[in-house]
Amino acid sequence: MKMPWSTPREFAIEPLEIEDAAALPRIHEEDFIRPWSEDEFADLLAQGNVFGFAAREVGKRHLGPVGFVLVRQAADEAEILTVAVARSARRLGLGRSLMDAVLRALHAERTASLFLEVDETNAPAIALYRRLGFIQVGKRPDYYKQPGGGRTGAIVMRRDLH
Repeated sequence: MKMPWSTPREFAIEPLEIEDAAALPRIHEEDFIRPWSEDEFADLLAQGNVFGFAAREVGKRHLGPVGFVLVRQAADEAEILTVAVARSARRLGLGRSLMDAVLRALHAERTASLFLEVDETNAPAIALYRRLGFIQVGKRPDYYKQPGGGRTGAIVMRRDLH
């Protein structure tokens, strides 16, 4: 039931800053068995060929990002290093908005193609990437660790940007 005084949440997609590194592990740990540390995020963001975007709730910047994506560029190719949205902010289109920001930035840089790896059991992410024009170009067996010690494969996907 929607309350008459409730307002829709608004989000802004902004470039990630090295200062965001402290907030990223709490989001990352919701999706990954071995989340990256603040130092790992800071080291990546300090590299000249790595960039990213953060989703922030408008008027609540002090709470930090609720989602983010990190990308590494090399020559005329790029790869998604990681993307995560906090559970409290899922199903609001933030994953799509973050990926759209990446695609716009790479298009402006005249990057030829973008690669990513996604857990073969992550149907919502695979569906999003397919809607964004990614195609499967490979598979990595037993790539992701799962709770309880099992492993799942990664689907390697590519989108040509020309």
